[in-house]
Amino acid sequence: MEARPPAHFVPPHFALPHPPRGPGFFLTPLRLAYNEGDLEAWSSSVNHIHATAGFAGHPWPDEPMTLERNARDLSEHEDDFAHRRGFTYSVLSDPGDEVIGCVYIYPSLSDEVEADVRSWVRATRAALDAPLYATVLEWLQAEWPFATFEYAPRDLTETAQPAVTESAVTESAVTESAVTESAVTEPGVAQPGVDPPATS
Repeated sequence: MEARPPAHFVPPHFALPHPPRGPGFFLTPLRLAYNEGDLEAWSSSVNHIHATAGFAGHPWPDEPMTLERNARDLSEHEDDFAHRRGFTYSVLSDPGDEVIGCVYIYPSLSDEVEADVRSWVRATRAALDAPLYATVLEWLQAEWPFATFEYAPRDLTETAQPAVTESAVTESAVTESAVTESAVTEPGVAQPGVDPPATS
């Protein structure tokens, strides 16, 4: 991933929050052990991911891809996570522990936005895109230190608000203003328009 290197993406003392669960899925830090499932999930859904909010016009996902190349990409994400340069989470099915998507939290290339956040789910789990967005959005607002972040909105009109984690702050529930096409607010969600870092 290419990004403007910040002095600290998150404060040195910041304890990473516990990943949330949603209806039929849960997040867990991406691991090299998920290589085969990760590759199968995205390589079977290339067109679907390119059509997902936040991914239009981006070079990834691309093909052809091998397990070896995908493993290198996952190792880079693991290293970024370990050094707090960026945070990538696999989305696993619940039950089943199948890799069904991914969430990326990285520094924004824009000086006006702290973080760029993107997520995708595989084509066979397309119905989970909006619930995943709602879950991650509430988690970011409740438990992460970003005053501003960019996360391409989804239509939540038919999506029930999910529980985040046991320590979630109820006042940080998703509001209509968090998903409208408004300018960057503080705290809030910036609208797409900044070319975010490439992901895999």
